[in-house]
Amino acid sequence: MEQGNKITVTTPLLPDLDEFNDLLKEIWASKWITNNGQYHQQLEEALCQYLKVPYISLFTNGTLPLLTALQALNIQGEVITTPYSFVATTHSIWWNGLTPVFVDIDPANCGIDPDRIEEAITPRTSAIMPVHCYGKPCDVQRIQQIADRHGLKVIYDAAHAFGVETDGKSILQWGDMSTLSFHATKVFNTVEGGALICHDAATKKHIDYLKNFGFENETEVVAPGINGKMDEIRSAFGLLNLAKVDAAIEHRHQVAIRYREALRDVPGIRFFDDMPEVRHNYSYFPIFVNADEYGMTRDKLYETLRQHGILGRRYFYPLISTFGDYRHLPSANPDNLPVATRIADEVICLPMHHELTHQEQQRILDIIISH
Repeated sequence: MEQGNKITVTTPLLPDLDEFNDLLKEIWASKWITNNGQYHQQLEEALCQYLKVPYISLFTNGTLPLLTALQALNIQGEVITTPYSFVATTHSIWWNGLTPVFVDIDPANCGIDPDRIEEAITPRTSAIMPVHCYGKPCDVQRIQQIADRHGLKVIYDAAHAFGVETDGKSILQWGDMSTLSFHATKVFNTVEGGALICHDAATKKHIDYLKNFGFENETEVVAPGINGKMDEIRSAFGLLNLAKVDAAIEHRHQVAIRYREALRDVPGIRFFDDMPEVRHNYSYFPIFVNADEYGMTRDKLYETLRQHGILGRRYFYPLISTFGDYRHLPSANPDNLPVATRIADEVICLPMHHELTHQEQQRILDIIISH
């Protein structure tokens, strides 16, 4: 979004204000503003239909589903994961008293590299937590084969993967559970929010206990739960946004097409093309800058864009494995993560959202091409 002469990486999808006000009036009149109200229930049902999943539990943010998934599956010991993600992925492992084990990523999709998973498995390993980075699906079939062979659970951090499908099947149907983020920066948002996807009614019921302090009824607590419930206001916000999300994704698609057409022949600039048989959501548009070929480092280009009011993002830099609480882990050694280290040093996510205009996008491209 352009603010003055500044163009930001994203702008939130917002509902029609009059429609939202009408729903707010109904919420005030009902005096039911949280605790599984009608709009909360309606949003869960609508999202199940839209996302082609059997069960979904709404949360107040996108981090609590990660924490809860590990609890619900009773994960112990070590969890194999990626260093190339938002810190919440690894933090959720740490908060559960577990040990994250980092493995390198696949440069084709920036997701966890299946070739590196098995060599990281130890007798203490109980789960794999991959990330569908930028909405690009991981190699879900190979990850599942590895998990089945070693008796491991798979929890996908699908924060970027709202609506993503492979061969007509929701990417959220893979693994034991998947989590979503509905933060304002995401393709679909409830201002703050998130969700946990599972595959059977008993697990859904258990998750719903865990996100409500463990209460089964007024007097019985069946698990040491947490307060993760989404309220009625954000549920209503999400219901209205869901009606607009397809149009927003299509606008993003057109933005991606223009970026690719303009940047394809620029030496030293790499980006992702669409993956075959995948319904993408165009959540981000990362480029990767090879300084030797481009003639400018990633950081120099990043600063040049900022000087022109274009606020790109080095997403994900630095790697989670470099942060103080994790860098002591043997798996955090940069020699163990050569691809992730290189990509983290090359990436800039360009502005990508449903309000980005041709004129704004051309201004971005002119600076990159004429450096």
